[in-house]
Amino acid sequence: MSDETGTPAIPAGPASGGTAQGAGPRPEDLRFFGTSWVNHDQGYAARRAGVAVGSLAAAAASCFVLRLAFQGVRIAGTGSFVSVLVVVMFAICGVLAFRNTWEGFGRRQDPQRQASLRGLLAVGFIGSLLAYFVRSLTEAPGEKLHRAEFEKAREEFGRRSSRRTGNPSKRKQQRKR
Repeated sequence: MSDETGTPAIPAGPASGGTAQGAGPRPEDLRFFGTSWVNHDQGYAARRAGVAVGSLAAAAASCFVLRLAFQGVRIAGTGSFVSVLVVVMFAICGVLAFRNTWEGFGRRQDPQRQASLRGLLAVGFIGSLLAYFVRSLTEAPGEKLHRAEFEKAREEFGRRSSRRTGNPSKRKQQRKR
């Protein structure tokens, strides 16, 4: 869910530590990290290393599978034009998938655009895996975006909750005395 500005709604609850009562925005879970990205606790470093190794291993295994598929195309005797076309298709789709995934770490993606790119991103899945690998070397993939949104939500909550203190009708009674 998001409000009219496009910022995702972060529900208030006891997990935020925002005020003494425990009310305030809660951080959004990240895939593979949960909420450990907030304080870099609960095995955050090990999870980041695991994401880096896992995404690189998945990309390597995927390249091996694509190599087998490419050998199948060559064995079929379709000609050099088709072989070049297959290589170019996977290269372009991989670059586009990398770029799209990388941009998704910095800003929220438009769901309609994502739906229209679904086939292209599926073909270029190796690019997405490599984007996860590269980003996990510096931070949890998507951490920067989620941290900015969480800090903004905490700041807005702080402003809303500190605007007014006490019962205003009691203040009016005290002024009359």
